[in-house]
This record gives sequence, structure tokens and C-alpha cells, in this order.
Amino acid sequence: MPAAPTSTITDPGEFVTRFIENIEQFHFSDAMAMVADDCEYDNVPITKVFGREAMTQILSDFIAAATKVEWLIHHQVSSGDMNHGVVMNERTDRFEIDGRWIEIDIAGLFVVSDGKIALWRDYFDRESFTKALANK
Repeated sequence: MPAAPTSTITDPGEFVTRFIENIEQFHFSDAMAMVADDCEYDNVPITKVFGREAMTQILSDFIAAATKVEWLIHHQVSSGDMNHGVVMNERTDRFEIDGRWIEIDIAGLFVVSDGKIALWRDYFDRESFTKALANK
């Protein structure tokens, strides 16, 4: 079932939740339409890139390997509005790859500016992630 248009969303927390839902449902082009052209994507222990195109490349390569994606939001807080809002969440990102789930505990920060995600920064333990991938 298609999601309601993002243009009806007025809360930055709801906007980020919709972004995550689009990724989970493999609606990647819908998710990337929610991101500013010059977005900063900082996958803190690994790499930082700028721009929707670079962000799309990094995410699509990893997500393409997964048959299922679940990003479980445990806690989320937001402030501001769609012109300038900040969203922080604590998540467990899960990827089913080769019939096995790989889980990563994440602390995420999103800045929404002018109705788009302008900054997305995820913090996680790289060593735990590397070990989870190696055991797949």
C-alpha cells in the first residue's frame, strides 16, 4: 500500500519515520526524494559523503544485498518544524542477507531543512558491525 504523500507531513519526526519506512519497504527512490540534493550523510565510523547521488550509491550497494530490511526505532525525539527541525533516534538496523539477520545498534541524528533531510548522521560501533558481517 503506497504511503501518503510526504507533502502532508508537518512534523520532522514523522518525516524521518516515513523516510525509514521507505527504506524498509525498498521504496528507495521515494526515500531519496526526501533528501536534499546537497545532503550530508555521515556514517560516522566509516565515511562521510555529500549529495544525494553519493548517498544513494553507498546505501543502494549495501541494501541491494539484503532481502529484508527492518530499522526498529526504540526511541525518537524531535524539535522544530519542516523548515528547520532536528530528529534524534535510537535504532536497531536489521538486514537479512543470505538468510541470516545482521543487526547494528544505531544512534541517528537528522536535520530537516526546507522540507528535506539536509543532514543524516549515524553513530555505531564499527567493530561490532564488522564482526556481524563476517559471521554471515
